[in-house]
Amino acid sequence: MRTLPLWLAAVWVGSLSTLGLFVVPMLFVHLSTPAMAGTMAAKLFGVQTGISAVCAVGLLAAFRSNRPLTPALTAQAATLFVVSGLLLALLVEIAVAPRIVARDNLALWHRVGSAMYFAQWACALVVFGKLAGSASGRASQE
Repeated sequence: MRTLPLWLAAVWVGSLSTLGLFVVPMLFVHLSTPAMAGTMAAKLFGVQTGISAVCAVGLLAAFRSNRPLTPALTAQAATLFVVSGLLLALLVEIAVAPRIVARDNLALWHRVGSAMYFAQWACALVVFGKLAGSASGRASQE
């Protein structure tokens, strides 16, 4: 149970990495038109927002648990990155994705969305790093 936060962070950063670095680029290579690839990518990014939200809320709940699953200093240091990553995911889904789908100034909104996705990935990676460092420190003490 003490490893739950580490697993949540791993799923979060792993899903962002898989989708952004492998799946979506493969859609644009293998589907017949960029429009088809974009439509499918939009659906996958919507699912990714849900995964990000579940992982982030789970992490926040684990940090605030009555039975601490993470050392208090680690949880405190990671909380800002969890909240930032969650907000970025929601902003991309609510504010940026509709503009991309509508092809409203597509190049601009695609760059903004990509930058925000990358920032969310960086937040998740920092959270994973902090939790992994905490877990390895705890393991060496046992």
